[in-house]
Amino acid sequence: MRPTAREGFGEARSLCICADDFGLSEGINQAVLALLERGVVTATSCMVLRSAWLPGARRLRVLPPQQADVGLHLDLTAVDPSPAEAPLRGLVLRSLARQLDLTAVRAAIDAQLDLFEQAMGRAPAHVDGHRHVHQLPGVREQLVEALSTRYPAAPPWLRSTRPAAASATVPAKQRLIHALGGRGLEALARRRGLPMSRHLLGVYGFDGGPEAYRQRLQAWLAQAGDGDVLMCHPSVRAVDGDAVGEARVQELSALALLGPTLQAAGSRVQLRPLSRTPFGQGTGRGEAVAAG
Repeated sequence: MRPTAREGFGEARSLCICADDFGLSEGINQAVLALLERGVVTATSCMVLRSAWLPGARRLRVLPPQQADVGLHLDLTAVDPSPAEAPLRGLVLRSLARQLDLTAVRAAIDAQLDLFEQAMGRAPAHVDGHRHVHQLPGVREQLVEALSTRYPAAPPWLRSTRPAAASATVPAKQRLIHALGGRGLEALARRRGLPMSRHLLGVYGFDGGPEAYRQRLQAWLAQAGDGDVLMCHPSVRAVDGDAVGEARVQELSALALLGPTLQAAGSRVQLRPLSRTPFGQGTGRGEAVAAG
């Protein structure tokens, strides 16, 4: 049985803060690398199809694997290497109607895992989805099969979209995200023995100013328990084509005020990679990949 939110770590709660979209732009790479080096961000999810991936990967690769979980941000809405996005609605509708081309989905998953391994020289510590596509029906089955086949001894952990709060207080956006496949992914991961995070924090509408985000961040830190992941999207600058560019800059300003250990809700929160907690045990943790 997995530990509860307060068991296993004494008085301190353990939280993984994961910066999404590494590789989407140089500004995002700069922000994420700075936060990783400070120990504030303890995981990052990488977009291997985007223009800033390879330059960023060269700098990311030199960080010790135990310092942060570096994973794949499965990307099924890229239209080119820029920050531009294809609409998500069509993919979701085809998924729910069981009309996805599963061969093409598996090929896309394997191709992105290949690109990650080639650049990093190791397996991803975790896999999640850009715009949460990793949990969609059809996608999740192909993803779990790929991970189980490629990394049978030490599969990467998967990111849950389960809300941390009671349903009555969860924003509609997060309820919708989880409803699009969260329970199905949890059940599938459990059957196949893949490790998975516990709750997802950090969901909001990318609205409001810097103070609004700081307040949200403090609320998420107060909610956090062991095994939870708080996703974020920091950048040092907004770029053309990025619909949430200004929000990224605001997130960075708030995250930069944190330290690796902080106080929230009257107790200590220790920021650490999920693979260094019982919830992420059995992950790749930077498992080496043979060349060739």
